[in-house]
Amino acid sequence: MQPLRLFDSHLHIIDKRFPLVVNNGFVPDEFTCDDYLHCMKNYELGGGAVVSGSFQAFDQDYLVAALETLGQRFVGVTQLPENISDQELVHLDRLGVRALRFNIKRGGSERIRYLDRMARRVYETVGWHVELYVDSTALKELYHSLISLPAISIDHLGLSQKGLGTITRLAEQGIRIKASGFGRGDIETGRALRDIYSANPGALMFGTDLPSTRAARPYQDDDYTLVIEALGETAARRVFYENAVDLYRPRIATG
Repeated sequence: MQPLRLFDSHLHIIDKRFPLVVNNGFVPDEFTCDDYLHCMKNYELGGGAVVSGSFQAFDQDYLVAALETLGQRFVGVTQLPENISDQELVHLDRLGVRALRFNIKRGGSERIRYLDRMARRVYETVGWHVELYVDSTALKELYHSLISLPAISIDHLGLSQKGLGTITRLAEQGIRIKASGFGRGDIETGRALRDIYSANPGALMFGTDLPSTRAARPYQDDDYTLVIEALGETAARRVFYENAVDLYRPRIATG
């Protein structure tokens, strides 16, 4: 079988020309755009989302540089302070940024108390969604707040098997779920993929999570294969490409 086209919904670029913030004593190794493209050389890569990590905090320079290098099929997911101006949001949108991240698990982003206000503001101003890095066991109490927001996605299948029921219910309500970071949590991945896809075929988006900083097990090619085995080729096409392109709206998209 020929590789299926992939829009990588979750990748990190770590460029030490730009500032890195120590997070819980951790500073990542460098992982440049060239490193990423080398890792993906055997994939039918149709774009991706460069996600700001806790160690990048509110820095935009690294992200702008990465998007310039990777090209218009790639978009950015950034972290911003709550007092960001509308003008800066519009400027970042023109450069290819498409989402705002709240890193609840690791920090480095704005505080969760601003989630509701910022989620509505970025959606109304530039059409962005909000991404959450959070253990799904903490989402039950946020359920009603989250489903009231305009557009949300959750990283790494929610990390926890105990929270899979909540993740599935959120998917039913239209919240996007990233099939990424399979080596980060304790999830029965194949079951989770099937449950979420059954709940909402438009919810799942695959991401490599490269370079998998701090993951118990880094990304491996078998993670890609697992999606096809769990869902079948037709569903995998949606998860690998169509669902993500629909959400991220890259400046250039190829089918």
